[in-house]
Amino acid sequence: MDFDSAKQVFEKYLDGYDRENDKVRLKIVHTYGVVEQSAAIAGRLGLSQEDKELAGIIALLHDIGRFEQLRRFDSFLPDTMDHASYGVELLFGKQGMIRRFVPEDTWDGVIRTAIARHSDFKLSGSFDERTLFHAKLIRDADKLDNCRVKLEDALETFMGAPAEVIGAQDISPKIREDAFAGRSILSSDRVTLMDYWVSYVAYFYDLNFRESLDIVEENDFVRRIIRRIPYSNPATRESMEELEKRLLRYVHDR
Repeated sequence: MDFDSAKQVFEKYLDGYDRENDKVRLKIVHTYGVVEQSAAIAGRLGLSQEDKELAGIIALLHDIGRFEQLRRFDSFLPDTMDHASYGVELLFGKQGMIRRFVPEDTWDGVIRTAIARHSDFKLSGSFDERTLFHAKLIRDADKLDNCRVKLEDALETFMGAPAEVIGAQDISPKIREDAFAGRSILSSDRVTLMDYWVSYVAYFYDLNFRESLDIVEENDFVRRIIRRIPYSNPATRESMEELEKRLLRYVHDR
């Protein structure tokens, strides 16, 4: 298992897609951001070199299915394609692409499960200890880089609208209820653009490691993400101010 060799193969795979497309470029940057966040968490947890390499490979490949989703549908929405399932099929199906990245099959079960479950609403089921650990790690690393995406990338690219339009909308009652109750947001419950925005901070409730929450706190991600949008809708502004307080308390105390 050699991350640098796997990275070279990944770069060749990306040559099959339009790197100049904003959404493709966003996902390439995101992939390497997840690799960095995975390494940061792994370092704080004091993992072995083997587990660090394994975590890096999983991070590199976790969104490999996204690129075909963008080519076919020009969309990140889950109802266009289950990118995690497609990624697993690409790697472990008839094409067996995983062997291009990792010659040996020792870690196939861990890699397959971690990629398959990285975007699930909740991580549930029965896994061996190592598989569960890496499934949790990639989910945390993915969310932490998504903080960077929400702060740096153009809202029009991943939200389809500018900040002023988003902040003028309502938060649906179910979304507000779940967020205030300390629950992550189910994708299918989202209706307005503000629902989507709330879901991007409510996923802090689903972080698995204290080390991940430390990274959130150290980078002030809660305040920075919430305050990126100007909330011209009074009810929305009041809700987001309250949600900020609750999330800051949760991140600090958990």
